[in-house]
Amino acid sequence: MGQQEKVATSLAGAVSEGISASLAPVDAELARRYPGDPGTRQPVHTVYVPGDAFAADTIRSWGDQALAALDEHAPDADSLARVLGLADELAEPVYTRVRAKLEREPVEDLRIDFEDGYGGADEDADAARAARLVLEAYEQGTAAPYTGIRMKCMEAAVRDRGIRTLDVFLTGLMEHGGLPDGLVLTLPKVTYPEQVTAMVRLAEEFEKARGLEPGRIGFEIQIETSQSILAPDGTATVARMIDAAEGRATGLHYGTFDYSACLGVSAAHQASDHPAADHAKAVMQVAAAGTGVRVSDGSTNVLPVGTTENVHDAWRLHYGLTRRALARAYYQGWDMHPGHLPTRYAAVFAFYREGFEQAAARLAAYAGHVGGDVMDEPATAKALSSYLLRGIDCGALDSAEVARLTGLTRADLDGFARPRRGGLTATAG
Repeated sequence: MGQQEKVATSLAGAVSEGISASLAPVDAELARRYPGDPGTRQPVHTVYVPGDAFAADTIRSWGDQALAALDEHAPDADSLARVLGLADELAEPVYTRVRAKLEREPVEDLRIDFEDGYGGADEDADAARAARLVLEAYEQGTAAPYTGIRMKCMEAAVRDRGIRTLDVFLTGLMEHGGLPDGLVLTLPKVTYPEQVTAMVRLAEEFEKARGLEPGRIGFEIQIETSQSILAPDGTATVARMIDAAEGRATGLHYGTFDYSACLGVSAAHQASDHPAADHAKAVMQVAAAGTGVRVSDGSTNVLPVGTTENVHDAWRLHYGLTRRALARAYYQGWDMHPGHLPTRYAAVFAFYREGFEQAAARLAAYAGHVGGDVMDEPATAKALSSYLLRGIDCGALDSAEVARLTGLTRADLDGFARPRRGGLTATAG
C-alpha cells in the first residue's frame, strides 16, 4: 500500500477537547436517564387474579380452562382461523403453538390483586398466603416467569393498608426463601410524582430492614388518571414519575377503564382503542422511550363466555385489540379471564410469524452487508432483531429457525437489539 495521504484540518485539538468537556454533564445525564432497554424478557401479558381467590393451582387452572374453551369453540386450526381471519399458511402453526403454550406456560406474568379486584375479609392472611404459594410455585417450577402483587394506592384513604399488605407479602417471601428473580410489584392509581417517591422510600426502607442490596425492589406504575398524563402546568406528569422512581420503575401500565372514566367516557365506549386511550398511551410511550421502562396496554372487559357465537364475538374483539396494540409497539396487555388466553397467544404468534421471514431476510442482509430492495440503518437493525427476540421469548418462533434464516446466534441478535449509544456492537455469527 502507498503512503496515506495527509488530510488537512483547520481546528486545533483543543476545540474538540473543550466541546467534550462542556458536554460531559450531558453525556452523564443521557447515560443516567436513557440507559436503553434492559435486555430482559418482556411478558406478552399480565393476568390479574384477586388475592382472596389466588390458589396453588391458579395458573394450571387458567391453562386448562383456556384449553377447554378451544376444545368447545374452536377444536381445530381451521375453525380458529375462520373465527379470527388467520391466513391459511398461519392457521396450523399458530393453533399448534397456542395449544402447546397453554399446556406448557399458560401465564407469563401473574399479578395477585389486592386493589380493585380484592374482596377478601382478612388481607393480612391473604397476603401472607400469597407469599407462601408464590415461593412454593417457584420451588416446584410451576410459577409464571413473572409474579407479584398489586397493592392499594398511595392515596390517604387506603395508604396504610397498601403499605402493610406490601410489607406482609415481601416479609413472607423473605421468611420463606427470599425475593424471587421474577418478582414484580404494581403501584396503582398514581396521580402525583410524590406518590412514586413515597414508593421508592418504602422500597429503600424494606431493603435496609432485610439487608437487601440497594435497588433490589422495583415496581410498575399504573396510569389510570388524567393527572398522571398531564400535570396542572401542562407538562407530562408520567415523565416526572419515571424520574421520581430513581431507576426503580420497570413498567407503565395503562388502566383502560379507570382512565376512561376519569375523562368522562361513557361506559359503552370505554375501550383500549378509544382516542383518549391512544393519546394517553402515546404520551406514556414517548416518556418511557429509551429509559428502560416498558409500556403495557390495558384490557378488555368483554369476556368470552356463553354461547359459541358470544365466545367467537369476544375472541374477534380481543384478537383485534391485541393485534392493534402490537402494531403500535405495545407488546404487553392485561388479560382478565382464562378465555382471553387463546386469542392473546393467537394474536401474538400470528404477529411474529407472519413477518418472520421478511424480518430475518432484512437482518441477514444488513449483517452480511448485502444490498437488497430496502436500505436498512442501525436503528432498523435494532428493531428487526428486537422483533425476532420477542418472537423467540414468547414461543412464536424457534431459535433454530431464526438462526437458519439469519445466520445469527442469540448473542448476535442481542447485540443488534441493544447496541452501545452511537453504534452497533454485533457482527454476523
